[in-house]
Amino acid sequence: MKEKRPWKSQLSSTKSKKEVEVWIGMTVEELATAMEKDIDYVYEALLNTAIDVDSLEAHSQLDEMWIKEVIKKAGMKLKWSKLKQDKVRENKDAVRRPQADPALLTPRSPVVTIMGHVDHGKTTLLDKLRKTQVAAMEAGGITQHIGAFLVSLPSGENITFLDTPGHAAFSAMRARGAQVTDIVVLVVAADDGVMKQTIESIQHAKDAQVPIVLAINKCDKAEADPEKVKKELLAYDVVCEDYGGDVQAVHISALTGDNLMALAEATMALAEMLELKADPTGPVEGTVIESFTDKGRGPVTTAIVQRGTLRKGSILVAGKSWAKVRLMFDENGKTINEAYPSMPVGIIGWRDLPSAGDEILEVESESRAREVIDWRKFEQEQEKSKDDLKILEEKRKEHQEAYRKAREKYGTLHWKKRSFIKYLERKEQKPLKPKEKIERDSNVLPIIIKGDVDGSVEAILNIMDTYDASHECQLDLVHYGVGDISENDVNLAETFDGVIYGFNVNASNVLQQSAAKKGVKIKLHKIIYRLIEDLQEELSSRLPCIVEEHLIGEASILATFSVTEGKKKIPVAGCRVQKGHLEKQKKFKLIRKGQVIWKGSLTSLKHHKDDISVIKTGMDCGLSLDEEKVEFQVGDEIVCYEEREVLPKTSWDPGF
Repeated sequence: MKEKRPWKSQLSSTKSKKEVEVWIGMTVEELATAMEKDIDYVYEALLNTAIDVDSLEAHSQLDEMWIKEVIKKAGMKLKWSKLKQDKVRENKDAVRRPQADPALLTPRSPVVTIMGHVDHGKTTLLDKLRKTQVAAMEAGGITQHIGAFLVSLPSGENITFLDTPGHAAFSAMRARGAQVTDIVVLVVAADDGVMKQTIESIQHAKDAQVPIVLAINKCDKAEADPEKVKKELLAYDVVCEDYGGDVQAVHISALTGDNLMALAEATMALAEMLELKADPTGPVEGTVIESFTDKGRGPVTTAIVQRGTLRKGSILVAGKSWAKVRLMFDENGKTINEAYPSMPVGIIGWRDLPSAGDEILEVESESRAREVIDWRKFEQEQEKSKDDLKILEEKRKEHQEAYRKAREKYGTLHWKKRSFIKYLERKEQKPLKPKEKIERDSNVLPIIIKGDVDGSVEAILNIMDTYDASHECQLDLVHYGVGDISENDVNLAETFDGVIYGFNVNASNVLQQSAAKKGVKIKLHKIIYRLIEDLQEELSSRLPCIVEEHLIGEASILATFSVTEGKKKIPVAGCRVQKGHLEKQKKFKLIRKGQVIWKGSLTSLKHHKDDISVIKTGMDCGLSLDEEKVEFQVGDEIVCYEEREVLPKTSWDPGF
């Protein structure tokens, strides 16, 4: 029996030697999982070794020697595996086709963008060109979205006009408008000259390398000075033909329709020089100009076709959404069956809403469209996980640094002393009382933004990016989206104690009543700068009140004496009121050589021997203060004032 025992134990020990598959660059967590142990087991195995166990995290990579050490201490066998490699996913994205054979190209209409400063007459000019009323439908006469319109000239030629908003808030959309365009018509008012957005428009045209035609508008006005405009533009490298440059300048009046045909002809002449051509065959390529959700028709986009011919039933991808074209319509809402290069077209049939500026590409089937969207989403996730890893790595370094400093701080102390210091630190970090919580929360304004179209929401978010007053009140964007205000938005606003801002969207009466019961503010606007003004007011209302001092009266001390009351000697100042009046109930301060040496209230105010509450300009009086230690001197000033609370204003300036 004795002989058999050691043989049994040997057998059991060889049986228990578990084989662990390891690889180079293994993390602490991965090693623990492979060994079927918890992470602490790995840490324990590495105690009393040269490695600093305290600096190890679950995702820290281990060197080969430490992996071997842990396996050895665990009494397990080690098996090296090849480095695990993620299977590289094949790129399934859709891309534009190579350039077409010049023999296949056919002439196309020019795509013209009208740009310029707000209120310089761009929309009026378009109205005259296409004889419709856009400005009448716009709130406050300001164009809020990119619109694309086909204008037929008497000569039978067509021009596609993009009407980009002139308001400062929409510079991002305006930049996008310039990128799909062939020619920019720069509208400058003859009575106003070059303004901020005029300069921006010139910059966008230059960035997109697009030629300019200058339309000097409002030439019918008495104060119009077209020559001044041309001279001002020289500073921005826009040289008109009159000054030896190549920019055509046309004097027009959008209001009276004066010289508009000359402008159209100048545009067509420039288009002929550019020899604009496109390939109307093969899969469609285009750009989303605008996107919005229509109640009855779902997601709708306005697009410009740049290559190929778009037909009903085509399968399109744009951004991370795809469509099977159910219906196409022109700018007047009339159904069309085909859209050729340079044509603006409304497309219905999108599964999700693409963003303004997204590239539209036609694919062969629905399954291919899904494949493209899956790939694009996967790519976005990969980018996101890379960013997340960077953030995690930074956090880990911060944590390690903080841990190292803490070790240095407590390293030499006895454990009892260390525990006591930690207890004191915890005691200092007291939980907030309810009142403090309310005060802290009032310095945050959570908001939800809902807009009618993608471009509007983008413009509002761009303005919010300029917010630089977080030290006064933190602006917290909880959610944003396209479409009418929903129950979900109200619930979100209630949870975060936020405000809902709607731009060109609706909120049903039932929803508004529900929001009012929950104490949620819904603010609807049709003009973007009104929305921003409202936001500024809301931010200002969250700021603590400013206390201002308002002067009531001033008196100068002519003599000092003391009065005995019981056993006390009370200093008294003999004064004459120089300005305003003194009121006993108000607050007072004593000023000596420009320095305030006391603030408080009076214990007595007398005229001769009578106690009085008010004393007027030019009268003499005696007064004593509520602090006996203050000594008066002849020549000191006594100022009577009251404190008033004033509502503060946010220092944030969005730039318009």
